[in-house]
Amino acid sequence: MNNNKQEMTDQATTLRSSMGATASPAEDSQKERATRVYSITSGKGGVGKTAVTANTAVALARLGKKVLILDADLGLANIDVVFGLAPKYNLNHFFSGEQELSAILVEGPNSVKILPAGSGVQNFTRLDSHQKQRLLEGLDLMHNDFDFVLIDTEAGISENVTYFNTAAQEILVVTTPDPTAITDAYALMKLLSTQYHEKRFNLVVNQVQNDEEALDVYRKLTMVSNRYLDISIDFLGSIPADRQMIDAIRKQKVIVELYPSSRITSAFTQLAGTLCSEQITCEPKGGIQFFWKKLLDFGGRS
Repeated sequence: MNNNKQEMTDQATTLRSSMGATASPAEDSQKERATRVYSITSGKGGVGKTAVTANTAVALARLGKKVLILDADLGLANIDVVFGLAPKYNLNHFFSGEQELSAILVEGPNSVKILPAGSGVQNFTRLDSHQKQRLLEGLDLMHNDFDFVLIDTEAGISENVTYFNTAAQEILVVTTPDPTAITDAYALMKLLSTQYHEKRFNLVVNQVQNDEEALDVYRKLTMVSNRYLDISIDFLGSIPADRQMIDAIRKQKVIVELYPSSRITSAFTQLAGTLCSEQITCEPKGGIQFFWKKLLDFGGRS
């Protein structure tokens, strides 16, 4: 069993290191000016995706990073609830033309900025091409200089989910050890691979009892994807199951703030550190991508 665990850990390390060589000092300085955009997504609801997004954002901010959360669950907003915020405006006001993105922006813990979605409104649960382009341009024109943009997608495989995943630089899939969650995570990666030509995925396993359980989930997903899909899955880590998370959600506080010395906070801090150490992909996946102009400029100078 220990040999299997070491093998999976080595495989995860190899996948991370294979993303690219060590950057030069000049590239390190340019790296600080590049915005990394992660879609945080899941095949099914109930896996703790929004909690992962919120806590990772605060953990990144504690490491000195400027972070923006985009709540992309446009019909059932959750990010503002997790932070205990009551925003006056949301993305529905932007898509309807009533407000600009800068007017919607609200601030959470550790200066994390949030673009909240509306709740219980169906108007924008399926964005048309004009609305997608407006959002793309609106983010590119914002004066804020973010190190990380975390997009909290809705669960499932809707058109909005596929859009935000393909528009992000990196896709971070959240699952749990539950068999249905693993199956749905694979289904999401299969759809994005076969229909949208996505080849790189990151994995975080939430609500685990121990590291071995998380690595077992990773092993199952890599085994089936290696057999049927032409994709790579990078294991970024796991988040332990913790009853304190329920308490934090009830109190509308992120657990890294409420219980800073807990084991789960350590896991989020480690995940944030891993994201900071990941090498930036300089080549945009396509024209429809957030901060693609900035990324093209960064790629041209590196």
